Amino acid sequence: MIYTVTLNPSIDYHLWITALSQGTIHQAQKEWKVAGGKGINVSKVLRILGENSTALGFVGGFTGAFIQQQIEQAGISHDLIQIEQDSRINLKIKAQTETDISGVSPDIPDEALQRLMQQIDSLQSGDYLVLAGSVPKSLPSDMYQTIMKRLRGKGVRIFLDAKGKALETGLSEEPFLIKPNHHELGELFGVTIATPAEAIDMARKSLQMGAQNVIVSMAGQGAVFVNRQAAYVAQIPQRKPVNSIGAGDSMVAGFLYGYRQGMDTEAAFRFAVAAGSTTALSEGFCTHEKVQAFLPEITITAI
Repeated sequence: MIYTVTLNPSIDYHLWITALSQGTIHQAQKEWKVAGGKGINVSKVLRILGENSTALGFVGGFTGAFIQQQIEQAGISHDLIQIEQDSRINLKIKAQTETDISGVSPDIPDEALQRLMQQIDSLQSGDYLVLAGSVPKSLPSDMYQTIMKRLRGKGVRIFLDAKGKALETGLSEEPFLIKPNHHELGELFGVTIATPAEAIDMARKSLQMGAQNVIVSMAGQGAVFVNRQAAYVAQIPQRKPVNSIGAGDSMVAGFLYGYRQGMDTEAAFRFAVAAGSTTALSEGFCTHEKVQAFLPEITITAI
């Protein structure tokens, strides 16, 4: 069974305007409200691709009710924990460029956190767990590491998509896959990553810290994959993205889907890149048809 954890879900409120300027009133041309959060996005893409998962996390207030409703309407199973404070709203303003404003995280009560830990303790050998996204400020930054420690020796494959301290502390628990972008991986080691070769070097350092497989997304430069047996660079055709939300989550879901389908690591990586790329080129998420059409356009080079 696949489980996704979103500690800090949101309503993502997208607004399209012609131009953004301070101190004036703007009239939106279009708006779109959708349940967001990286783990939830992974569950959505898995559902589109035909894989079932169970979404775990915290929701509260009228915003939490909307998030839960959207998850149910998408046909995703969930065991979300209700909290008192409202789930956050993230604002995505799309004008000449895209501006993101992240809302304030709700406080997570101790009893809600203990309920999540009970859910985590129920996972069994052969399960997959996706830990993705930001950690609410009321929880310790090493919360993902705490979760992973509870699963030591249980045979659960853990996919970790985080940044900063949440990523750094989680590496010691040997996650099956991490998927930072090149900025996040560079931040981990205090360097600037500008090329696929530099990304591979830093990905190999993260292997030494505990990661088993690493995908580094690099926007228009494609992505790299590294484990202890191989390293690959994926190049993609240059096209203007129309959506920056969910592309990385689609890569995580794509690799997990491919791995579950029995693909080898190179094929699963190619599928992941196609999933992320077609989400970036769509208003919404990738589809199976778009992924299959994009696969031949990806060039994979073994390093």
